[in-house]
Amino acid sequence: MQLAIIARAMKKDLHPDTYRPVVFQDLNNNTTFLTKSTVATNDTIKLNDVEYPLVKVHISSTSHPFFTGQEKLVDIEGRVDKFKARQEAAKVRAEAMKKAAGKTRIKSPRLDESQKIGSLKPGKH
Repeated sequence: MQLAIIARAMKKDLHPDTYRPVVFQDLNNNTTFLTKSTVATNDTIKLNDVEYPLVKVHISSTSHPFFTGQEKLVDIEGRVDKFKARQEAAKVRAEAMKKAAGKTRIKSPRLDESQKIGSLKPGKH
């Protein structure tokens, strides 16, 4: 049994030229991460006397409740407040609909055929 090994040359210029060390900073607790990225930013920060591009993030693994195990609510854009307002409005609408459905209507007594307008009365043709 023979094994054929096919060697393929790696593609040139596949990776971006902007891949460089970048600092990500969590705005909730000011934790910083130094990693490599291609993200574009104009901000810079100095760490250990070296200046790096800075990317500010609203939430990271150091402040996200899933990773920290805390049920801490971090809401920068007010999404939770909007959600609560929609829930409250829905509750008010549901209560108003229940109230309207709970009202009893007074039905007028049924008229027999001889009392209806335009009906033929017995004996008169």
